[in-house]
Amino acid sequence: MTQERSGEETGAVKALARRVGELLGKSALDTAWLDVPLTHPSYMFEADAAENNQRLEFLGDAVLDFLTGEYLYLSYPASPEGDLTKMRAAVVNEATLARVARRLNLGAALRLGRGELHSGGRDRDSNLADALEALIGALYLRFGLDGARAFVRALFVPEIETLPDTFGDNKTRLQETAQMLGRRVSYRVVAEHGPDHCKVFSVEALVDGRQAGAGSGRTKKEAEQQAAGAALLHWDHQA
Repeated sequence: MTQERSGEETGAVKALARRVGELLGKSALDTAWLDVPLTHPSYMFEADAAENNQRLEFLGDAVLDFLTGEYLYLSYPASPEGDLTKMRAAVVNEATLARVARRLNLGAALRLGRGELHSGGRDRDSNLADALEALIGALYLRFGLDGARAFVRALFVPEIETLPDTFGDNKTRLQETAQMLGRRVSYRVVAEHGPDHCKVFSVEALVDGRQAGAGSGRTKKEAEQQAAGAALLHWDHQA
């Protein structure tokens, strides 16, 4: 028979449901849909669980790859395919997934077999990464692509923004191009919209004080990157 969750584990699942609801702008999410994405294969050997999270992990991996690629394509319009591929690989990997999963306290909500549990399975990178991908797969099935997109962007855009400048940084490219031509680059916030928890910034990239590109994003840095990318495209078209 299926093993009952401990009180601590049940609390972690409820907290996870609340956090997911907050990220999606929804309230009072139930927890039943979390059973499969949180079920490690080892649990099935000791309990009568109908399904583990491996199939959802497969789906979530594809959804995460697509949504990350979509965001990078739209946010870094001047970056070539090779840079975008490197950026995605730097974000969509086991270490990053496990780090994001820890921020969600996902490990405390996992259903594990006794052996996996006692060998530190709740904090194992591979278990956390797999469960997070399975969670993304479950979100896609339950809330559609828009729901999965909101969740992925909330958690992974901050990871993208911490990438070093060597990964398709439009601002660095614009600065280097301007310096070669003796031009000066600056940025100006022209508008802020929305509540504090979901603010959108509009930014202009200025070259020698004149607008060269505009962009918007959930952070000033994201908006500046988009504005710099637009300025680079405009520069290319004028060349």
